[in-house]
This record gives sequence, C-alpha cells and structure tokens, in this order.
Amino acid sequence: MLWSEKRNQLAPDRTKPDSEQQRQKNIRTILNELERLVGLQEVKQAVREIYAWIEIQKKRQKERLATESQVLHMIFKGNPGTGKTTVARLLGQLFKEMGVLPKGHLVEVERADLVGEYIGHTAQRTREAVKKALGGILFVDEAYSLARGGEKDFGKESIDVLVKQMEDQKDAFILILAGYNDEMEWFLETNPGLRSRFPIQIRFPDYDLTELLAIADVMLQQKQYVLSGGAREELRIVLQTLKRSHVNSGNARLVRNIIEAAIRQQAVRLLEARQVSREDLLTINREDLVRARQKINIC
Repeated sequence: MLWSEKRNQLAPDRTKPDSEQQRQKNIRTILNELERLVGLQEVKQAVREIYAWIEIQKKRQKERLATESQVLHMIFKGNPGTGKTTVARLLGQLFKEMGVLPKGHLVEVERADLVGEYIGHTAQRTREAVKKALGGILFVDEAYSLARGGEKDFGKESIDVLVKQMEDQKDAFILILAGYNDEMEWFLETNPGLRSRFPIQIRFPDYDLTELLAIADVMLQQKQYVLSGGAREELRIVLQTLKRSHVNSGNARLVRNIIEAAIRQQAVRLLEARQVSREDLLTINREDLVRARQKINIC
C-alpha cells in the first residue's frame, strides 16, 4: 500500500466518553463481522492496516505531531463473487464509526449507470452518482469497461468526471473501482494519472474448496437447512469438478446458486411426500443436490 505523505489537519476529536465507548463497541462489531467472513485473509489484513493507520493519525494529531492526508480511494481486484461488495459495505460502516465518512452508505453502480447516450449525458449521470454517494462510498463494478469503447466512447468522459470529482469532493466520498485482476491492471494503464490516485489496491482471491464448503454451511445455517452426509459429499464432488474445469469457479455466487436450486428441489420432493417431519424440512439430501446440478446445468 502507498500512502500520501502530505500533512493534513484531521477534524478535532470532541467525542464524549460515553459516545466514544459506543463508537469503539460499534467498530469492534464491524471488525468481528469482517473476521467472520470465510477466507479473505489478505483482505482482512489490509482492512486492519487501514483501521490502524487512521486511528494512529488521530493519536498523532492529539500530540500535535505531523499527520498524513486521508487518501482512501481504492482498487478492488478479483473475480465476481469473491466478497468485494460485502467488504466495501463493511468499510463504509467502519469509516462512519471512525469519523472518516458522515454517512458510510454504499452506492453501487456499473457502466450502464454512468455512461449516457449523447454528449453531456455521461457527465450528468456520473455527477449524479457521485452526489448520491457523498458522505459514503461510490463502488464502480467492472470499472475497466469504462475504458473499453475506444477514443470516441463516452466511457472515457465518465472516467474524467470521476477523476475531477475525486479532486473537487476529495473529503466528501470514497471511490472504489472494482473488477477482474488483469482487466483492472489494463484499466490503470489507460490513464497515466489513475494509478497514483488509488493508493490502496486490494486483491480478492478465489475461494478454495474448503472455503466454498464453509460458505455453503454459512448459507444453509442462515436459511435453517442442513446437508445430509450424502449431500455434503455430492456438493464437494460438484465443487471440486467445477474448480478443475472452470477458471472462475471459486466464488460464493456459484455456491449460492447450487444451494438455492437444491432447496427448490427439496421443496418439490417434500410436497409429493405423504408425511413431512421437522427433520425432513431441515435436510437437503443427495438427490436434491443431483437434481439441482442438472437443473442449473453446471456440470
């Protein structure tokens, strides 16, 4: 990570003792929620570094020591379904509690939300997106698509507006650009000034097989379902097969699609049964997983 070394006066800390205790409690809750996410160890470490850096800057200010400017615009690199949006949302909540952002909300957009159909329309739409994000985070998914249309494409206009808004509203919002690893590297090379404007770059790796199974357990627990022994083995086989044959198979969306399809197949099976017990309602069996795999045509 790179950090700007300019001096910057942070807002004076006038927090009352009681509210400070609540603030610290809220921060611990957010950080604990981050820690409960499956995998993402490098991402968690990056967030802890950002948190520590901001807190220490506040302590340095109290001691009248030089502090650094809060340049917190970020690049998230990784395949879809690897937790980028979830982490961005948690960062917004964390920054609100730390006093970095007044609202901490997340506004998620993509190319279609920013790029217009005629001259001037793109600038207007992009400024409107920034306006909605003021006080929080503007999260641009598949940001590299803004630079893919060539010189006459309106996407470049959106990039120019975003860069200008980062300057004009530099303390009012945080911009996170997200997308695939290679595509985001290419994107940063399309504009000489882009890379230096995003001092924090975080890589989101694909989940391994153990992590995908753990994600499935979390999803099932939230929905109050369990896998039978045969269903767990079937899910493991399906995920293992997919990881061998698909480059971008290590993501949580894949698991969610399989689990939701299996729940639907369980419902069909139980509706045809004469009697249904509580255990039946809870349990996804191997047959449900096999039919789910066939229905969504994943292997």
